[in-house]
Amino acid sequence: MAAHPARTRRIDAPVVVLSVLLVVALLAWAGVDYLRDRLAAGGCDTTTPVRITAAPDLAPVLTALARTVPEPDCYTVEVTASASSATAAALEANGANGPDVWVPESSTWLLQARDGGAWNLPESGQSVASSPVVLALTEDVAKRAGWPAKSPSWADVLAESPVGLPDPRRDPAGIAALLGLQQLTKDAPDPAAAFTEEIRKLSAVPRPFPASPASEQSVLARKLVAAYPAAGVPSFDYPYVVLPRASEASRAAAERFLRLLLDQTATKAFGDAGFRTPAGQLLGDRAADTRTNPAPRPTGPPAPEAMYGVLQAWAGANLSARVQVLLDVSGSMAATVPGTGRSRMALTIDAATQGLGLFKPTTELGLWLFSTRLDGAKDYREILPMRSISDQLAAGGLATLQAVKPKPGGATGLYDSILAAYQNARQSWQLGRINVVVVLTDGRNEDSDSVGLPGLLAELSRLQDPRKPLPVIGIGIGPDIDASELRQVSAATGGASFTTPDPRKISDVFYQALSKLMCQPPACKN
Repeated sequence: MAAHPARTRRIDAPVVVLSVLLVVALLAWAGVDYLRDRLAAGGCDTTTPVRITAAPDLAPVLTALARTVPEPDCYTVEVTASASSATAAALEANGANGPDVWVPESSTWLLQARDGGAWNLPESGQSVASSPVVLALTEDVAKRAGWPAKSPSWADVLAESPVGLPDPRRDPAGIAALLGLQQLTKDAPDPAAAFTEEIRKLSAVPRPFPASPASEQSVLARKLVAAYPAAGVPSFDYPYVVLPRASEASRAAAERFLRLLLDQTATKAFGDAGFRTPAGQLLGDRAADTRTNPAPRPTGPPAPEAMYGVLQAWAGANLSARVQVLLDVSGSMAATVPGTGRSRMALTIDAATQGLGLFKPTTELGLWLFSTRLDGAKDYREILPMRSISDQLAAGGLATLQAVKPKPGGATGLYDSILAAYQNARQSWQLGRINVVVVLTDGRNEDSDSVGLPGLLAELSRLQDPRKPLPVIGIGIGPDIDASELRQVSAATGGASFTTPDPRKISDVFYQALSKLMCQPPACKN
């Protein structure tokens, strides 16, 4: 009997589906085998990616060299050009994503990023190239001064042409220039004063700069004239830094790429792009160029103490400050000052408002209030986060300050508030600024549960770092001030205190304190 047609279709359909699935599975299996065989033929089970963020001037060379990684080495390199200031800020923020390797222009960026919060960043890296820091001149400026018939020195240029200084907090060429200036003024009768005077001259030069510090490589690329420094000026050293966030596989691959960067083929590529070897040697035709030979051998990155020192001098000469203000809002600040009809708070705020005009708009300022239990169990509360004065004014900060009122019945929680403000300022201490904590109060500590004066002084002493000065400037007004405690607190941090029993003199005391803050050594001695 013939099979029924409908039954045949019902039986054949599943068979067809199963057959198709079997064929697909066999093809997939064969594809896996094929890919495995291809990878095995290349010696790679997997390929490891290495992500590198590099200074924009070096990134093109690294990108070209990344293409030369042999396939059997089983890793690939992706290079991203990024300003070192932006990379440092990203590392300080400790974001989840980031590169495996960082190659900034200078090792000074490593110290700056570590200070900014990237505490686990290595302190040094392997230099893969170098470039002296020179003074860059246009051909017109050079010809007017009789160059480039001879290679000018820094002293020549400083004597003949205005030189502009880029912000050394954001440009390592600025740090190198400051160190060079320090060398040039070291034999003056008063080296510190001479150094400060030179900084002021450079800072006053408007853009575009007729001459300014830059790397030799960038000067060659822009076809400018280079004035070479004497010894003691650190070159750009382009440290290759494998970051802690890199996986073990990426770390191993990054180290293999570093070995490639240090071989002779890579050295030629760096030389062709205008860089020198890590030891400062010229390559190719440039080795015979008498105009580039004057550059001394690299001195390596500056010692942290030297870098901090010149940046602090720069901050003082430019009045670039970072001020954490602690303002007393205890109940006693509501007391009327005899002969004025106004409260201590009103007079203090008036003085503070006028004092803002003494600072540059770029000065950063933050404001905390303090009394007792002002924010839950805490005696202090932030009302203006740290911002530049120009940003504070634009955001209504002046109105916020002028609206501050004393806390009725509030006592003076002085010690705990000073300690908290100081700890915060220490954690956010910023290189290249005058960092300071200013305390304005009309009384003595009234919080019996506080850390106490001995405990406060011990903690302040523990928090001192000679490389990162952070003085407390104490300003006390009124008959209830304990001048001794304010003086001890300020002295423990290298600061000073200014007090008066007469609140009517708050403006005089306030301006005296600001003069102390703004007049930095060597112009003003402690």
